[in-house]
Amino acid sequence: MKTHELRDLSLSELEARLEDEKKALTDFKFNKAIAGQIENPARIKNTRREISRLTTIINEKKSAE
Repeated sequence: MKTHELRDLSLSELEARLEDEKKALTDFKFNKAIAGQIENPARIKNTRREISRLTTIINEKKSAE
């Protein structure tokens, strides 16, 4: 999801999405540790970036209040 699309979401939606992304990252890391390789290793990097993006937007919204 693009940054400008994320900024339109509410704080609770952003936090829920952040939890989903953290769970997905944990699953990717677990699968990599067990299987030794995953289908698309770039998904780990993209998920980490999405978590950072969400965290930044959440902090911006909290400081604006």
